[in-house]
Amino acid sequence: MRILHHLPLSPFCRKVRVALGEKRLDFDMKVEKTWERAPAFLAVNPAGTVPVLVEEDGTAVCHSQAICEHLEREYPAVNLMGESAAERAEVRRLVAWFDEKFAREVTDNLYREKIMKRFLTTAEPNSAAIRAGYQNIRYHLDYIGWLAERRKFLAGERYSLADIAAAAHISTLDYMGDVPWDAYPRAHEWYAPIKSRPAFRALLADHVPGSPPPAHYADLDF
Repeated sequence: MRILHHLPLSPFCRKVRVALGEKRLDFDMKVEKTWERAPAFLAVNPAGTVPVLVEEDGTAVCHSQAICEHLEREYPAVNLMGESAAERAEVRRLVAWFDEKFAREVTDNLYREKIMKRFLTTAEPNSAAIRAGYQNIRYHLDYIGWLAERRKFLAGERYSLADIAAAAHISTLDYMGDVPWDAYPRAHEWYAPIKSRPAFRALLADHVPGSPPPAHYADLDF
């Protein structure tokens, strides 16, 4: 059985989990407490980061986008990248938008400060960073709404890895109650059917001890 080393609320791990689910690939998950720097895990990924996918033949693939590109190449029956070069380029552009820009401006300022700092350091959460995260998410929700008004899905007419990457980040923040859905109905309309997809529903069962999600988090009709 292939194994995914992960952290439950990491949007990068969630992205890979959904991609595996969409491709109907069986896998087991192992929670990896990266802050403990376990020698056995460092032997698999010297960077000490998750996600890491270990295939049945022992091949280890590190980094969420490398894993997703690997899955696309090895298991192409379900296409998450698009058919044409232009479609694939747009999917990659938007994946980078969420995994780099959104992560830097929003996820790092909220998930890292409010959740991960408990495990990584004894420092108090940075209130200025949290305020910046709350402010920045509004710009990104506007952009999601703008894309969703012009396309069936974020990258075009097909559900793709762009939607998965965006929804993975959004779901992490939604777990913390940090998404102002009422102010961004178009983004809500885009997210609701993705949240209801079978491959995505497994994320809704995740729980972090001491940090329960809001009531709407697992509600498919939120």
